[in-house]
Amino acid sequence: MTIIRQPSLFSIQELYDMEPTDKYDAIISAIDIRMIYREVMKKSHRGAPEELNYAAMIISIFVRYVERIPTIKDLIKRLNQDIAFKLNCGFLVSDSVPSEASYSRLLTKLTQSNILEKVQGQIVEQAIEEGFIIDDTIAIDATHFEARDQAPAKEEKAKPEPKKRGRKPKKERDQWLKEQAEKEASLPLYEKKIVAQLDASLGDLREGVPQEPKWGIKKNSDGKNVFWYGFKGHLAVGSSSQYILQSLFSSGNLNDGKAAIPLLKGMQEQRSLPNIRYQTMDAGYDYEPIYQQVYRMGQQSIIAYNRKNEPEPIGFDKYFAPTCFREHSYRYDSYDAKYETLKYTHPKECSDCPLAQEGICQKVFKMKITKDLRKYTAPARGSEAWKKLFKKRTSVERVNGYLKEYFQLNNVRYCSGKRAKVHFDLVTLTYNASKLAADRLNIQMKNQQSA
Repeated sequence: MTIIRQPSLFSIQELYDMEPTDKYDAIISAIDIRMIYREVMKKSHRGAPEELNYAAMIISIFVRYVERIPTIKDLIKRLNQDIAFKLNCGFLVSDSVPSEASYSRLLTKLTQSNILEKVQGQIVEQAIEEGFIIDDTIAIDATHFEARDQAPAKEEKAKPEPKKRGRKPKKERDQWLKEQAEKEASLPLYEKKIVAQLDASLGDLREGVPQEPKWGIKKNSDGKNVFWYGFKGHLAVGSSSQYILQSLFSSGNLNDGKAAIPLLKGMQEQRSLPNIRYQTMDAGYDYEPIYQQVYRMGQQSIIAYNRKNEPEPIGFDKYFAPTCFREHSYRYDSYDAKYETLKYTHPKECSDCPLAQEGICQKVFKMKITKDLRKYTAPARGSEAWKKLFKKRTSVERVNGYLKEYFQLNNVRYCSGKRAKVHFDLVTLTYNASKLAADRLNIQMKNQQSA
């Protein structure tokens, strides 16, 4: 896999090639260990005294991901055998190496808190403050990773009863519609249609996410269905900075589109990103409520269109640009933000067309994007500007690949969804801390060269 490289002097890979002491200092300095320590330390002075070096334990957990140590057992073995490594993790020579049970208790405390999400937000805000995040485009996508425990057999769905032919009587139909509405209202938030998320609070959206391992399905490059058992990680990534600006952990069967609005609302309410203008996603996010949420945020949606068995539009091309009598597509010209209007000019083929010269063909078309937010975006679908913005979506795919290959996202060592979420949060947090450390080293090197 191609290593992510920014147009700078220093990359994450080069950071990881540094000497352990310098590398750990650079990465850990980007993480507020004190916040995590205060969250997991003993709250009461009663009971047996705690002799463990919790601060060093927390650092060693992050170092485990940096050094790609597969298990806690291997981490303990390394601490016992390598005194330099032990000291680099913050332990004293006199400190005893914690047991697996001690690390397990520490991770259990992390499952009972959202402290890792808070520290993640702090790193992003620090990167914004230091000028490393100035993106105008966000890329959103999901990636799956399998659970460690044995997958149960897939449940076979019962065959639905055959529908009765013919139209239902009005009273029977009204009663059926009422029952369907009551059934929909009683469902959990993430089992309802995506439109229900528009008016839900961010707190409800974050708390209601299903997190236990489930069977998921995805089409591979050959177009065949691939089944897997586990989880999904949903990311919103800055297209140029490649920082993870928002993340969401879910069960493997959650539809990708149902994670978009929580990510979008999270960026709107928790991040200070005034430069963002575009949200780009693949066809799996082509749902009307997602366009509405982006529109409410004052931004534009760059989402691949999924026709969903819709008929070809009459009088418009496949990008919904108007066509002339000879079915030549009008050319996208500009966007008027004040009136939210797309401007199309007559096709090149119409320059010598007699219909145009006689005034039969219209010279200019204007289309308000609010007529249909799915079809009309700014810049217009099919235009070179739209294609250029859509290509930025690949940044989130590169970050997903990087998390799996270099930060052990695939290496889930836990059975429960809560423990797996801690693993996911630690992976994304370590990645962002490494990004911030690399960017800071870039600035130092540039200052030294200019001095």
